[in-house]
Amino acid sequence: MAVESAIRDLVQKMTAERGILLGQIEKLSEKEAEYVPQDAQGEAQWTAKEQCAHVAEMEAGYRAWVEKAMEEDNPDLTDVRGGPVAVPLEQANKHPLSRLVAELRRQRNETLRVIERLRPKDYDRPATSPMFGTLTILQWLRSYYRHDRMHQAQIAGRKSDYKPHFIKGEPDQRRTEPL
Repeated sequence: MAVESAIRDLVQKMTAERGILLGQIEKLSEKEAEYVPQDAQGEAQWTAKEQCAHVAEMEAGYRAWVEKAMEEDNPDLTDVRGGPVAVPLEQANKHPLSRLVAELRRQRNETLRVIERLRPKDYDRPATSPMFGTLTILQWLRSYYRHDRMHQAQIAGRKSDYKPHFIKGEPDQRRTEPL
């Protein structure tokens, strides 16, 4: 069972890392936020706007996984999707940065509301994803701030010190059509 100090630490890190990410993004001009790094690969080649849209989509998706783990014992998350976000990844560069920032704030606030409803024993509930394997709610929630940190590095043009542990290698998450 998660102890109160671990839960406080989780919320503190989620808040701090999102704050750092938002501060970094809010310093960008629209032109800077649409810059495509030419010497990067994968997600690191996305514009800052695409990174924002992706982070918002993943937050909604991870939250749906956490909520499914609260409803069922070790659910299969294969077909569980998050709710819609204000700006889908493939439309990110067509919207002002302020809209993407607002969506990142909204998504994090929704996640924090879910956390407020969790009891310490809930953090041990598992859920299984074909992409990541079986993780507890606490592990899913910790991935949020690590994911933010990874995209902070990518936006800054740095190599991230965090690499997600994919079961079958990192999937190509760039889409040309909306979900």
